Amino acid sequence: MSLFSWPGGARLAVSLVVNVEEGAEENILDGDRGPEPVDEFQVALGKPIRNYGNETNYQYGIKAAAPRVLKLIEQSKIKATFTAAAQALERAPHIAKAIVSGGHEVCAHGYRWTAQHRFDEAAEREFIAKAVASIEKTCGTRPAGWLARYLITGNTRNLLIEQGFTYHMDDYSDDVPFWDTAGAKPIVIVPYALDTNDMKMWMAPAYTPDQWLKYVCDTFDELYAESAASPKMMSVGVHLRIIGRPGRIGQLRRFITHAQSKPGVWFATRKDIADTFAAQVKAPK
Repeated sequence: MSLFSWPGGARLAVSLVVNVEEGAEENILDGDRGPEPVDEFQVALGKPIRNYGNETNYQYGIKAAAPRVLKLIEQSKIKATFTAAAQALERAPHIAKAIVSGGHEVCAHGYRWTAQHRFDEAAEREFIAKAVASIEKTCGTRPAGWLARYLITGNTRNLLIEQGFTYHMDDYSDDVPFWDTAGAKPIVIVPYALDTNDMKMWMAPAYTPDQWLKYVCDTFDELYAESAASPKMMSVGVHLRIIGRPGRIGQLRRFITHAQSKPGVWFATRKDIADTFAAQVKAPK
C-alpha cells in the first residue's frame, strides 16, 4: 500500500520542467573566462573571445521560442515548473511576468547558469542567496525548489535548508518523491530525469525529435501502467532554445496530448508534488 496519493484520484503525476537559462550563460561580457561552449554544433572556443553566433542561439530562446512554448502550455491548460537562472529573468522580465501570470512555478536554477560545484561553502551560500533575492524581485515570490547546473557540492542541501528551500531536484534515483535525511534537517527530494530531457537533441543532433517523442511516450506508458499499483511521477525537462524550435515544438504538443488522453494523469508543478508528498508522509526524525 502506498504511503501517499495524488489529488483527485490521479495515479501519475507528470512534471513538465521548462529550463530558462538564456541570458545567464557564460560570456566574457559578464566576466567569464570565455563564451558558453555548448551549441547545436558542439563548438567550444578555447580563447576568451565572444561567440556572437552562439549568443544569438541563446537569444532565440527568449525572442522566438518562449512565446511558442508558453502558448502551447496555455493551450494545453497545464501547469509547469520553470527552472530559471535568476539572471535570465532579470534580463527578460516579460518572460518572468508571463510565467507568473500563467500560474506556473519558478524554481531556482542558480543565479547564473554556471558551475556551482566549484564554489566553496561561503561562495555557494552567497550564490544561492543571490538567486533567491533576484527571483523574489522579478517574480514576486521566493523559490521553493533548487536545480543546479549538473553538479552540486557536499554543502548544497544544508545550504538550501538553511535558506528555506522545501525541495531539491538534483537527484535521479527514483520515480517518486522522498525525504533526504543526510543534512541538518530533512528536505523533500523531487527526482529529475535526464533520459527524457530534450537536451539529448542538442547534444546529439542525429537524435531526432521523432525519436525523442517515442522515448518520452514509451516512458509515460510504462510509468502509467505501473501507477495502477502505486502512484508514480514522470519528469520531462525541456529548454526554451531547444524544444521551442519549429521542428521540435510539435513533439512536445504530441506528448502532452498523449498524456492527457489517459485518465488519472495530473500535470503538476514540482512544488505541488513536493507539498502533496510532505503533507502525507511526515519527515523522519
